[in-house]
Amino acid sequence: MPATTLAAIDLPAVDLPTIQAAAARIAPHVLRTPLLPNRALSELLGTNVALKYELFQETASFKPRGAFNKLLTLTPEQRERGILAVSGGNHGKAVAFAARSLGLQARILMFESTAPSAVAAARAYGAQVDLLPTPAIAFARAAELEAGGYTFVHPFADPVVVAGQATLGLEILTDAPHVTDIIASIGGGGMIAGVAAAVKALKPDVRVWGVETVGADAMSQALAAGKVVQLPAITSLAATLGAPSASPLTLELVQRYVERVLLVPDKDAVADLLWLLDHASVLVEPAAACTLSAARLLRDQLGPERNLVIILCGASITLAELAAFRTRVGL
Repeated sequence: MPATTLAAIDLPAVDLPTIQAAAARIAPHVLRTPLLPNRALSELLGTNVALKYELFQETASFKPRGAFNKLLTLTPEQRERGILAVSGGNHGKAVAFAARSLGLQARILMFESTAPSAVAAARAYGAQVDLLPTPAIAFARAAELEAGGYTFVHPFADPVVVAGQATLGLEILTDAPHVTDIIASIGGGGMIAGVAAAVKALKPDVRVWGVETVGADAMSQALAAGKVVQLPAITSLAATLGAPSASPLTLELVQRYVERVLLVPDKDAVADLLWLLDHASVLVEPAAACTLSAARLLRDQLGPERNLVIILCGASITLAELAAFRTRVGL
């Protein structure tokens, strides 16, 4: 992994005490998801594989961890202003859920391309949902609303949110103390940045691997450039990986802690989505299934002496969407 090439930046800490405090704070509000060995995957990959079933979290993704950590640390005045988020799906649902749980009002800016199921879910949690043409327009509108008083909850540029996602890493080390490798998918990088920070603080020899899909590769492009890169468009069907860019915070943490970020095509992600459904009896979104695609590419880095944890980060998918994905990639 290349050394950090960013100029010195003043980033708040996402360190072990902060992450441990986040874990205690959010414990009453989130599920401690199971981590279980999987024989079929172990045989397929020639290593010892366990799955972290984060898709069982309320809203079907890991995102409530960061949302609750952020909302629980707000002042009463910040809460009263109303909670604002921009999201292509999972973050918006999580903020809407956390706000409802804490008796707060949420406004979620989603995109016209957002899956109808995600829009409906956010509204079902009681949020006001506005649909904007593009992520760039949505973030611009969010800046206007924040200036007008809303409290903005960024999906991955906020260290408080990242510390909430990092609690996943603590659970992995507790339930799989012999872990040697972890694979996590990347959108804006909040989850992998937090998990890597937590794991490396306690067990530095663990290798953390990232994966993106072609057309939603903001982190890969940022790593190559040594700075945050703005994608002109998201073309991958893995919409929940569709952050228009990484952030200085997540890029810096990935540069520091992540072994490598792999890039896989949509077709591989959908094929492995079907493999997981057939062989592991779990239906996940392409943003989660691409972790298996990455594991296949890493076979020569693994082996019978290694212990791999694959994070199944989400399951925001309907059967209609699955059928559309198969048609789109020709499966």
